[in-house]
Amino acid sequence: MHQVSGRVVAVSVRAAIIAGGWIGFALGLVAGSVLGATLAWFAGAILNWQRDLSLTLGVTEQLLPFGSQVPVLERVQADWFIVVPFAGLLVGLFAALVGGLIGGLVAASYNRSPFGVEVLVEVPDQTA
Repeated sequence: MHQVSGRVVAVSVRAAIIAGGWIGFALGLVAGSVLGATLAWFAGAILNWQRDLSLTLGVTEQLLPFGSQVPVLERVQADWFIVVPFAGLLVGLFAALVGGLIGGLVAASYNRSPFGVEVLVEVPDQTA
């Protein structure tokens, strides 16, 4: 093996878009799942607060803040096992689009640059 130095002058835009999309999807999936779990937890916390407030003040839930959203909050809290992955997938798909766009823009701007990146590659010896 011997070493050869050279320059990378172009990067595949397609590969950069795909890589950016996968990285964006993975990060968005995690962030969206955390967001969905937080949303389900807050729905339960708001419902408990509503119940305590209605008992303390002696008024109906419809007159309290979030009173008209009680059925929605109950559904989010009860179906948390659907809300968490759905939020993860939704945010993941959006992040994949943004990541692919960023990857493509970075590759395209790198390809337009007059400077390359110095690389050192090991090449096998041609002894035959």
